[in-house]
Amino acid sequence: MIAKPATAVGQLGFIPFGKASECEKGECALQVKTVSALLALSPLLIAQSEPAESELELAAQGYLSAPGLEVIVFDDIYPDGHQTGVTIIQHGQRVAANGDVRLEPEPGQWSPMPVSAGERTIDAETGAISQTLRYPDPAKNGRGFNPIFYPDLDLEYTVTVRPAGGNSFRVIVDLAKPLPPEWVGKAGFNMELFPGHLFGKAWLMDEKSGLFHPQPNGPVTALAGGIVPVPRNEQENGPVQDLNGQVLAAPMATGQSLTIAPETEKQRIRFENQGLGELELIDGRSAHNNGWFIVRTAIPAGATTSAVEWLVTPDTIDDWSYAPVIQVSQIGYAPNQPKRAVIEMARSEAVEGAARLYRLTGEGREEVLSAAPQKWGDFLRYTYAIFDFSAVDAPGLYQLAYGDTLSHPFRIDAQVYSRHAWQPTLEYFLPVQMCHMRVNEKYRVWHGLGHMDDALMAPVSLNHFDGYVQGDTTLTKYASGDIVAGLDRGGWHDAGDYDLRVESQIGTTYMLAKMVEEFGLDYDATTIDQDRRVVEIRDPDGVNDAVQQIEHGLLTVLGGYRALGRLYRGIITPSLRAYVMLGDAANHTDNVSKRRVEGIGFDSNGNPIEWDDRWVFTEDNPNRELYVAGGLAAAGRVMRAHGSPLGEEAIAAARALTERAFERSNDIGNKTFALAELAQATGDKGYIRQLAAMEHAIIGDIENSAWRLASIEPQLPAGFRRRLAAAVAAHQKKMNRSAQTDSPYGVPYEPAIWGAGWTIQSLGVRQWFFHKGWPEATSRDSFLNALNFVLGVHPGENTESFVSGVGADSPLVAYGVNRADWSYIPGGVISGTNLVRPDLPELKEWPFFWQQGEYVIGGGATNYMFLALAADALYGETKENEH
Repeated sequence: MIAKPATAVGQLGFIPFGKASECEKGECALQVKTVSALLALSPLLIAQSEPAESELELAAQGYLSAPGLEVIVFDDIYPDGHQTGVTIIQHGQRVAANGDVRLEPEPGQWSPMPVSAGERTIDAETGAISQTLRYPDPAKNGRGFNPIFYPDLDLEYTVTVRPAGGNSFRVIVDLAKPLPPEWVGKAGFNMELFPGHLFGKAWLMDEKSGLFHPQPNGPVTALAGGIVPVPRNEQENGPVQDLNGQVLAAPMATGQSLTIAPETEKQRIRFENQGLGELELIDGRSAHNNGWFIVRTAIPAGATTSAVEWLVTPDTIDDWSYAPVIQVSQIGYAPNQPKRAVIEMARSEAVEGAARLYRLTGEGREEVLSAAPQKWGDFLRYTYAIFDFSAVDAPGLYQLAYGDTLSHPFRIDAQVYSRHAWQPTLEYFLPVQMCHMRVNEKYRVWHGLGHMDDALMAPVSLNHFDGYVQGDTTLTKYASGDIVAGLDRGGWHDAGDYDLRVESQIGTTYMLAKMVEEFGLDYDATTIDQDRRVVEIRDPDGVNDAVQQIEHGLLTVLGGYRALGRLYRGIITPSLRAYVMLGDAANHTDNVSKRRVEGIGFDSNGNPIEWDDRWVFTEDNPNRELYVAGGLAAAGRVMRAHGSPLGEEAIAAARALTERAFERSNDIGNKTFALAELAQATGDKGYIRQLAAMEHAIIGDIENSAWRLASIEPQLPAGFRRRLAAAVAAHQKKMNRSAQTDSPYGVPYEPAIWGAGWTIQSLGVRQWFFHKGWPEATSRDSFLNALNFVLGVHPGENTESFVSGVGADSPLVAYGVNRADWSYIPGGVISGTNLVRPDLPELKEWPFFWQQGEYVIGGGATNYMFLALAADALYGETKENEH
């Protein structure tokens, strides 16, 4: 998994949501803008429109805007995720981004990236927006969570974007000083074109033409230019990409005028080179699977002022307006639960006419309800209305309509959560992610047996490229490079990276245990044979799959604890080449344990010579130890109830970890978690007394701590219970206000660059426990709305559920280790709709957006399972409403 940025608000400035430009209010006439010279370049029959009446102008949000078009300039802060620089939004869709100076034609995730060198400036009179940037970035240069290694280059430049009449805008790059000679031909201004919209479309470059293909094609060529220094990661993570003679795709075309998608008015964009040099059209997927198509101009030798200058003209469709979107649960609703659809429409559009609910019958649609939606207000770039159809409770198949927009079909049924809801996560996703196992599904092998060579103790003080830092190995009996026995059992691969983080392992284990305890989860569809290390999907073995998965989690966490005498931090490959590997986990290593050889080097691909074993990291982290202790205590209870010796071992480990970490920890939530779960697991009243002694701290941390007490609340002293109940009630009032005012979705929600699906699920789980412990103070809506958000009631035109294979429309292309295959794993839960700053919610079909489409272990999937089971417990046909 790729780390999300620390904050969605960076140093490039931020314009608040909510202010619409005049064009967005519908006061600009919409015209089609076409390229006047296009007929001279191609025999395609493309008609030229009348002169444009609308103009790109500066909007209140701080970007350039015209009907059907926005040009955002350095408002985003996430180049790693293809979100920064100059960005083009055409007819409501982001079609180009990352317009910026880069040091190579096809940059990748760990390529050098610039840093801002001052505030973004906006000229209110001309509409020009400018940002000064520089290389290197001291904060990332060999340090930080995902370190980047910069060459010896001091480069400062300014990118300016200004309106140029109609839909056109100029991009101008000014350098503070000329490029060093060795960087000529390497550094250039790149703009990335999103590939998913272009496959099968055409392009024109001067007199040349071609198609955008779904796969990168040859020929390839070596990057020219002088020899530049290539920094190496001295901490043995391998070399950075060598820019000297780097093998890249030969440009698809070069020239002075490039037209993208000339056959499609909705997508047509023209790039004209206005300065020295020339345009190049490059397939950036040649060097990186997750690359985009790239329009580039190399910075000429000696150039400073207007070193690069483009004229860019996106076309728009006359009278285009954002069509209403109906957001409703992809699987539907139980008869007696609240049912609210959210209708999203163009900013400041009037809420007019009725929304209609149809029942679908063998003879077609039958209207059962017609009423005016209630306007909610403005959020992001849209206006919203709510259509409440809770009164309709007759079982059946339904569809909603508003204007000409129809929703997908959905059910109203008491069994809507009891089948095809949470089951795919337990039947598919968790088995497919199992490490140290071969996973079969009838004719298919999801992955072979892998990682049997786990693991070598990582070097001390290593700052790994995925954020791991090795602690003091003298706290264990192993030295750096030693084989740590007992780590070749259990665990689930993190969905994108194959690594095992202890918090994700215990988090998954814990949630499964709570589902067994809270809802009596007992489901068998899978054979899990730990002796033979084989999983057979859809082949029951007579044992509760949830319990077997809990066992699998404990095997890795307790295995590390037995071997090290403490917790491991994580287990991960030392090689960047292996880290980005996509495909069968059995190919990640050779399954043969080898002790590290001193003085080892790296081959030209960045692989350690002669060995490929994963590294295990450890740490002294009392806060994390308490979190793991709470999970071990809960899982231990379940395993003990099922007669497994792992039960008592897990509870004993939880006791020991808590005793060791408690006084050294400053995390009230994790202290509460460990004590509450141990109180349930052991019956030891001493843990209740410790919790009572923490009353002041717990009430001061009510959001993070109180929900952990729901199951043992009756055991707390009477005075503590009263004061706790009052604090919970006050907290829930605050939560309710936030849920009603943040957004139209009924959950506290502030969109960020990273999709909010996992966060909202986690919040929903907390709210379920708040409801369990304090039902009078906590609304059921607070966790049901979180579930509905994940199932399709979320912002943007893409209303799919975030759960692959669940609902009428779901992500069938997702970011797992399967992403290179453009495929999905049923039951995996993606991160979901993210924010393109300042105001565009986005969820694209693209397998390489971790901030939108990544699966994850450690809550992403199991929190969804929990919420679906909770909804079934409350509203299912055979369930009592006792909670």
